Order: sequence, then C-alpha cells, then structure tokens
Amino acid sequence: MGAPMAGHLAQAGHQVSVYNRSARAREAWLSQHSDYDCWAGATPAEAVVGAEFVMVCTGRDADLREIALGEAGAFGAMEPGSVLVDHTTVSAELARELAAEAETRGLGWLDAPISGGQLGAERGELTIMVGGDEAVYRRAAPVLDVYAKKHLLMGPAGSGQLSKMVNQICIAGMVQALAEGLHFAKRSGLDAERVVEVIAQGAAQSWQMDNRASTMLAGEFDFGFAVDWMRKDLGIALAEARRCGAELALTAAVDELYAEVQARGGARWDTSSLISLLEP
Repeated sequence: MGAPMAGHLAQAGHQVSVYNRSARAREAWLSQHSDYDCWAGATPAEAVVGAEFVMVCTGRDADLREIALGEAGAFGAMEPGSVLVDHTTVSAELARELAAEAETRGLGWLDAPISGGQLGAERGELTIMVGGDEAVYRRAAPVLDVYAKKHLLMGPAGSGQLSKMVNQICIAGMVQALAEGLHFAKRSGLDAERVVEVIAQGAAQSWQMDNRASTMLAGEFDFGFAVDWMRKDLGIALAEARRCGAELALTAAVDELYAEVQARGGARWDTSSLISLLEP
C-alpha cells in the first residue's frame, strides 16, 4: 500500500525518496514515476536524508522497530524538527515507545494507521486514524490530504493504533455476519444476489457488503487484505483487550475462524474468505 501512497505524493509535486527492502521493488517504483522528482535509498537512513516528513508503511512491530531504530534506521538520519508518520498497524505500546524516543531526538511522531485497503491507497481515498501531538498533526495534515479522504487526530501517541483496533474489531464481526447472511440466503432458496441488491439499500448496508458480497458468492478470494494480516491485527487488539479489561468474545471467535481458514490453505486469501468455512 505504501507504493501508491508514495506515488500520490510524487504526482502532487512533492520530492519523494523511497525505500523498500527489495531493490527490485524500489527500481520498479522509480521506473513507474520517472517523470517526477524521485529517488531511492538503499537503507531507511539513506532514504530519509533531508526529508521533512517520513512516511512508513510496513508489516509488523519488529519491522517498524528495525526501520526506525535499526543500525541503518530512519531516526538516526532524520533532522531535528522532521516528522515520522507511521502508517503501519502495530501495537499501541510500540507507538508510545517510538513517540518517546522521537521526542528525545527532537523529532515529531504520529502513529497513523490506515483503512481502505489496496484500492483505497490506489485511489488516494484512505481513512487515517492519528495519534500524537496536535501541532505535529497540523503540520502533517496537508501531506495526509494527498492520499486520504479522511484523517482525524484521535488523541496522544498510541491513540491512532487503538482506533485502528476498533476498526478491525468491527470489520471482523461484519465479515462473519455477512458470510452467515449470504450462506443463509443460499440455503433458504433465495437468490442471494437479489437479496444483496435490496438489503444494501437499507440498514444492513456496509463497505463489506458493497465490495465483497459478489466475490464471496462467487468463491473468489485471491485479492484484498490477507487473512494472515487480519490475524496479526486481531492479535494486537486481543492483547490490548487483555491489558485494558475489554471483553471481545466475538472478535476472539472470529480470530479462531480465521485460524481455520489458514489451516485450510487460505492464509493469503482475502478476509471475506470466512464464507468458505460455511460452503461445501
């Protein structure tokens, strides 16, 4: 998702330096954006030299920690006053840790996980939940506008990650409900596509229904947000729930269903593949 986001920044007239662990990916991105003022670094440190804003979009806590604090990490090469905006979904604990480290180095920090998927990134229509200092957020807001349809400061460092957990909790429940609804429609003899056509105009409407119902009915899952990544996100949410005493019985149950999808070989399937557990 970081590739199209960086592309939007280049197309908006920003000077953009990129880094990816894959040299092939870096070169492919540069080739696609050769008409713009762009270059690449071989390490995070090389990529951030002279940057006012550093955007990170990676996979897991360990990846972000290495990018920020590793031997060739971004923090060591960023100039005082520059800002790191982390778009990765990670633990709130790590977000707070890196925010504190950034402050000691005279850097700004925003934890800013995203929702909207690959399509949202490509269209520049992401939703961004932000944690951090309000003054830093106001500085970064015009940059976020380039690839977001909505962004909002949710509170101090870690609040963006906590808000993303809410997002994933809600999605997990909605996808399972949609899977069961479609399964019920088919088993009861209804034309499931016609059912979706009418109920999508009422209170049952959701992004999942609008964008995934037809592919769920077709048994197509080789795209979208992978089950592996959803389980990573739900694991973060469940761990946070244990810390704060929140009850997430449905989320825990859906996480177990995703584990079954993984066991059946669907680790890289879209999260809508929950319906595969209900269909022969």
